[in-house]
Amino acid sequence: MKATPRSVGASELQVHRLLADDVYGALDTRPTGLTETEAQARLERYGPNRLQEAERKPLTRALLANFTHLMALLLWLGGALALAARLPQLALAIWLVVVINGVFSFWQEYRAERATEALRKLLPRRARVLREGTVREIAAETLVPGDVMLIAAGENVSADARLVEETELWVDQSTLSGESHAVRKTAEQVTRAGLAHTELPNLIFAGTSVTTGTGKAVVIATGMATEFGHIAHLTGSMGEDLSPLQREIAHVTQVVSALAVGVGVIFFLLATLLGTMPLAQALIFSLGMIVAFVPEGLLPTVTLALAMGVQRMAARHALVKRLSAVETLGCTTVICTDKTGTLTQNEMTVRALWLGGRTLRVTGEGYAPGGTIMEGARVMRAQDDEELRALLLAAALCTDARVVPPEAPATHWTALGDPTEAALLVVAAKGGVDLERETARYPRLRTLPFESRRKRMSTVHELAGGRRVYVKGAPKEVLELCTHVWHAGRPHALSAPLRARIEAATDRFAAEGLRVLAVAQRDLPGDLELSVEGVERELTFLGLVAMMDPPRPEVAAAVATCHRAGIRVIMITGDYGLTAQSIARRIGILRGPGGRIVTGSEVDTMSEEALAAALEGDVIFARMAPEHKLRVVEALKRRGHVVAVTGDGVNDAPALKRADIGVAMGESGSDVAKEAADLILLDDNFATIVNAVEEGRAVYANIKRFTSYIFTSNVPEAVPFVLFALSGGRIPLALNIMQILAVDLGTDMVPALALGAERPEPGVMDRPPRRREEHLISPALLARAYLWLGPLQSVAVMAAFYSFYWRSGYAGSWFGVPDSGPLYRLATTVALATVVMTQVGNLFAHRTERLSILQRGFFSNRLAWAGVASELVLLAFIVYLPPLQRVFGTAALSPRDWLGVIVWAPVLLIADELRKLLARRKKGAV
Repeated sequence: MKATPRSVGASELQVHRLLADDVYGALDTRPTGLTETEAQARLERYGPNRLQEAERKPLTRALLANFTHLMALLLWLGGALALAARLPQLALAIWLVVVINGVFSFWQEYRAERATEALRKLLPRRARVLREGTVREIAAETLVPGDVMLIAAGENVSADARLVEETELWVDQSTLSGESHAVRKTAEQVTRAGLAHTELPNLIFAGTSVTTGTGKAVVIATGMATEFGHIAHLTGSMGEDLSPLQREIAHVTQVVSALAVGVGVIFFLLATLLGTMPLAQALIFSLGMIVAFVPEGLLPTVTLALAMGVQRMAARHALVKRLSAVETLGCTTVICTDKTGTLTQNEMTVRALWLGGRTLRVTGEGYAPGGTIMEGARVMRAQDDEELRALLLAAALCTDARVVPPEAPATHWTALGDPTEAALLVVAAKGGVDLERETARYPRLRTLPFESRRKRMSTVHELAGGRRVYVKGAPKEVLELCTHVWHAGRPHALSAPLRARIEAATDRFAAEGLRVLAVAQRDLPGDLELSVEGVERELTFLGLVAMMDPPRPEVAAAVATCHRAGIRVIMITGDYGLTAQSIARRIGILRGPGGRIVTGSEVDTMSEEALAAALEGDVIFARMAPEHKLRVVEALKRRGHVVAVTGDGVNDAPALKRADIGVAMGESGSDVAKEAADLILLDDNFATIVNAVEEGRAVYANIKRFTSYIFTSNVPEAVPFVLFALSGGRIPLALNIMQILAVDLGTDMVPALALGAERPEPGVMDRPPRRREEHLISPALLARAYLWLGPLQSVAVMAAFYSFYWRSGYAGSWFGVPDSGPLYRLATTVALATVVMTQVGNLFAHRTERLSILQRGFFSNRLAWAGVASELVLLAFIVYLPPLQRVFGTAALSPRDWLGVIVWAPVLLIADELRKLLARRKKGAV
């Protein structure tokens, strides 16, 4: 999908630098708007104002891919060979395996890409424009560059546009910027350099919404040329990467398939070249070897284990959209997290006040009015301190926000409007200011809204005998306008030493990561014009208000867990660097004295090598745009990291999709972010990511458990065919092919699934992430399955098989025992039952890696006992039901026969307990 160039080259024209009256000419339009003829011509030129849909992989191709991979082709061939060998029931069983695996895999991999569709839903369907001097409501899709668009509070913005008129206009563009507060918009020209496109105050963008005020703007970009379209292109143009688990399962498939085919071909050649058996018999024999070594139940068991991991994560407030993402979390090496709402509570809280040389501390959290203002150990109230009252009154009256109490059953106070202004209302309430009464005493006459150029806001109020202006804003800008300071109930001249003390207090608060506002006032002459230039001068300084968005209380412990687990945490935020750095130190992301702050504008100028070097040390990324965040993620992936990325806005969608694991916020996240992500945090909490990582590591460990469990039974399934071949057919097959399938696809399934539900062993988060080069099928796993437990199980099976013959009158004879007839059917049934019974011991042996099962607890995994019950019930059906006896070649066993089988059940468990004991002693654990 190609991105359309910007409709009229807004970037090249630099329309934000123009005076409002010059914008019309630059965009080839007029204040009365376009004519219908011009609008139609431009619609044909630029196309509809909508986002292109991402190209999707056809469902048929996605479905067929799951039936044509290497293991599937191997099983299709095996079924064909079985059919040629006149074993239709075997062919049907093998092909059924392919179908089941294909369906499971299809549902596992299938995830419709709807990020672009979600973006389209955010664009409004109707828009108000001026056409030929008349206000008209048109379909938003027919907006074109040059249209004069009208907007008002409560409306969404339909296209990117340059403001030419506005009245008290505030826009919520959090879907693009990631910052939660509304921003002031102006029609004035902007000549300041270094601002990102979305930071320009005279531009408005498609998909954002107007919170207050009205405006008139000239459209500069539509459809894919908008900022939304740019993000949609970044998101939709990226393909899906295979997860680490998907790559590992593909590797397992290749290894196992090659092993099975290789063993089958070798023994087929040996059987035919040595002349030990007829061609047809050799074919059946080699087919049995292939079936014995291919773990037909592995793929569906993996899928079911992942699904169970999804359920456990949901109970811990993490919603998984893609099954393979469960395990990806377990091998994550880097978490790139935003700040606001994830690491912090997204609730500005005043922490300190500075007035008259005194520093007061403020207690309490969030927007709830509970808390106090303290000077040392003394509680301060506005009615008892004139300086405090003046500061709190001015700060509270110079706001447009509201604080809303909770409604049952909710218990959380919320803010409407700017979070910073809400924090000022809360601290005033903590100091005892009755805002409702004070608002009635000092009614507002005029508002001079905040502007990025002035960096302050002013409100003019009426009071007995005159008017007063209250001003709040950036300390430097406000202090420059102050000539006096309020003390002892009246203004005093602001001396140079006191000015220096105020500046030092500001720097001290900033160093602590606090956002600082200065508050001032002035009593106005009666004939003064209420303009910015007229009222914002000769101010009286009242004090400083220092606030912060506090970290979530549980985040520091979660970050410490990440460090223990070898996971690096990198903060990438749209906020300012010093604030982000302070939060990072508070919660432990930055642990040393250093810590570099890299801004989005710096990333623009960095080479790949310079960015890689920055990522080597402690670094915080601030003021980041979507392209910057995406570039950081790609740089980390090139360095071999498995990257998890958190985000909540439209601006985060490209990075969420590009990451190995995209994590969206469930409460505050946009629909676009949720669609692009693999995991959704239902509580927007960073600690939940750490919980999910723990679950992911447990899932991978469990997959290794049941893989080893399944591989163990491959050995006793293969040994009868090996003995049959080496003896020239004189040692009869202890198991037939259908009985092998009964174990792989029947009795082993639920026990293997029980291992998939095993809780992690202690210390799972005290180890580093597994290396990318570490394969699921490791030498240790193969040794345990094929060289230790598998051979022991084979001895048990063959011993039970021959002991049955010996009890039946063939004592001491290896050769010459019946290879057909009722006695042979009973003997193979004994062998099958022994495989199942020894798998019971094998199940409990695989529940732990190093711990004794006595330490783990026999009954701590209830599903394990359900697995034992299921395999015994299924074995009973195969042994005693006549229809299944005919299919699997079994016969009913007597109680005496069962005694000869049951004695072998604990062999594998006892043997592996001894191995674990020796391993623990060797490592000094016991």
